[in-house]
Amino acid sequence: MPHSLVLNLIPQSLIYPEFLTGRHLHALFLTLISSVDKTLGNYLHQSNADKAFTLSPLQIQRQHKHHHTLQFGHQKPIPAGTPCWWRISLLDDTLFSKLTPLWLNLNPKHPWHLGSADLYITSILGTPQSMQPWANACTYTQLYEQASDRDRTLSFTLTTPVSFRQGEYDTILPVKECVFNSLIGRWHKYSGIEFTNISFDSIYPSSVKIQTEVISNYNSKFIGCVGEISYRILGDVEPIVIKQINALADFALYTGVGRKTTMGMGMVRRLSTIDSRSSNMKNHGRS
Repeated sequence: MPHSLVLNLIPQSLIYPEFLTGRHLHALFLTLISSVDKTLGNYLHQSNADKAFTLSPLQIQRQHKHHHTLQFGHQKPIPAGTPCWWRISLLDDTLFSKLTPLWLNLNPKHPWHLGSADLYITSILGTPQSMQPWANACTYTQLYEQASDRDRTLSFTLTTPVSFRQGEYDTILPVKECVFNSLIGRWHKYSGIEFTNISFDSIYPSSVKIQTEVISNYNSKFIGCVGEISYRILGDVEPIVIKQINALADFALYTGVGRKTTMGMGMVRRLSTIDSRSSNMKNHGRS
């Protein structure tokens, strides 16, 4: 069962930009794991295998409603007392159950370290919120059963830089093969529901508004794209295939796509029809 958890945090001291990289937040997550299961924390630290979680960059709490874009780089320190949030997604029940004692016994006065700063976790959101679209939970069976077998529009917001590995090199273009092969690979790994004979040949891009950005981790830099992209399912396609593709699109909220999703990259969320229309109206207004 995938979970998308949003942790609300308050820093007790200044957080400097060099401690806001994906690697530092990855280390903080492993510290949370190790606090309840040291063996698991060590295993995740040492393993190079595909990991059953994703992390967002640290976000400053703002009053924008839809979170179409997220901050993935900080040029200035975050002052003490600034309300922040951090998304953690867990893709299997084993990892979630290991962390259950942490959620149940949350001490808002226990400091967690991010570089030289102390953070307090004040609350954790794990169910849909009107002002926080990144909080959710749903079983894989529900994701599939609730997926539409008629909806042919697949719109996504790429909120942190997205890139994909192809052979020895990276590519930043979210072509359908990269996006949907990434989604189905993780779906088959964690859901226990196999989509046989599925094909992405009927998927075509219908709208693209993306730009390249750079994200830094220590001395490394990665290039990815952010923005919005829409696809359409065209032609004579069986309803079961449409349903499977829609399930994968809905799954993107939890798993993201592409590289370095455990360090803040590849955060992707499907846009509702209302969100897509609102975004298009804003873009037309700027032109």
